[in-house]
Amino acid sequence: MHVIAGLGVSGVAAARSLARAGHQVVVVEGRDGERQRAAAAELATLGVEVRFGGGLPPETSLVVTSPGWRPGHPLLVEAAARGVEVIGEVELAWRRRPPGAAPWLALTGTNGKTTAVRMLTSMLVAAGYDAVAVGNVGTPIVEAVEKPYDVLAVELSSFQLHWSSTLAPAAAAVLNVAEDHLDWHGSMEEYARAKGRVFERAGVVVYNADDPLTARLAAPYAGAVGFTLEVPARGRLGVVEDLLVDRAFVGDPAGTAEELATLADVRPFAPHNVANALAAAALARAYGVPAEAVRQGLLGYVPDPHRVAHVARVAEVDYVDDSKATNPHAAAASLAAYPSIVWVAGGLLKGADVDDLVRRAAGRLRGAVLLGADRGRIREALTRHAGNVPVTEVEGQDTGVMDRVVTEAARLASPGDTVLLAPAGASLDMFADYGARGDAFARAVRRMAGS
Repeated sequence: MHVIAGLGVSGVAAARSLARAGHQVVVVEGRDGERQRAAAAELATLGVEVRFGGGLPPETSLVVTSPGWRPGHPLLVEAAARGVEVIGEVELAWRRRPPGAAPWLALTGTNGKTTAVRMLTSMLVAAGYDAVAVGNVGTPIVEAVEKPYDVLAVELSSFQLHWSSTLAPAAAAVLNVAEDHLDWHGSMEEYARAKGRVFERAGVVVYNADDPLTARLAAPYAGAVGFTLEVPARGRLGVVEDLLVDRAFVGDPAGTAEELATLADVRPFAPHNVANALAAAALARAYGVPAEAVRQGLLGYVPDPHRVAHVARVAEVDYVDDSKATNPHAAAASLAAYPSIVWVAGGLLKGADVDDLVRRAAGRLRGAVLLGADRGRIREALTRHAGNVPVTEVEGQDTGVMDRVVTEAARLASPGDTVLLAPAGASLDMFADYGARGDAFARAVRRMAGS
């Protein structure tokens, strides 16, 4: 019997795949809600039993766990104690690839994963490949491997990598590694180790040469290819004046630089997005994508919402939604893109420290408006490292507080400033997800502009 832990998107996909292959499948789910009941009804048509609650069935031979289930969950602990293998949907997909299946170009990182994987997909499509973005980006990999794609652009989270042991992508990249999900992994060391697993069997290793921890993860791998926002050495990709260039995949022993694109081709423009573009380009070039297709891919890429998205200009003040900045590292990248900022921040910090973020951004801050459960911790950091910056806290856990947040931000802003929603925390204390938070911010800005 194969047991699926959780009725999320990946769990349902894994259950479908195994049931269609003729395995006896039982799903164990802790929540008994309307969505879970609907998923159970669908799976029942395939002969899959769903149990709400309970332990590990005695006859279990394999557990496929959803990414959200922590290693310390009683069912997974029980599986380990009984010697039952636990894997994730990503590992299941790798093992279930049919002969001649599409190779994987995989990437992970604390921030920028979805942007980079969509840039990569656009580059592959521009080169004429039938490619699709899968994994943590939304489409379950276990479904994609059953279709005749040429190549898969695979976004992997630390959760997914934790439960993967045999992946061997054609090329793999780590964008960056910073504090995040420490409540899940237990320590920064374990979190970084999970990220580094993407390199273990990769054909080509790609890493961020500007990020010391990422470079350390890549150090054991001979021939690893770095990308940098500086002028690149031979064997790297980087930036020369206003050009993105390749000195790694040029087929020239001297490493003559080949132009891939211009900085103007990267949208929305910000230093961290240039790094994302270089990482995507490195993976694409490792797969043989020509330079012109890299540029066409960047030009064809449509940014996802809530990532450094300009909402409006009101009274010579720009309002920018980067609600996707759900940890301090992402917020730091966003804050570094603007010279004069009224910062809208707060939410659930997930165990991360914000002192270094505030210390580095202090010179750019003209004011801060804080909301959410952990706003007090951000205020304390501002007091320590940016004591001259005016700070307003907006109390309340209802989603309607965003109008007050925007009003306070407008009061603190002067012409030429940017009011930047870069929360540095997750949204679930107040909103359904980061998208709902960003939408609330944008609506509040537009209401203020209209009035």
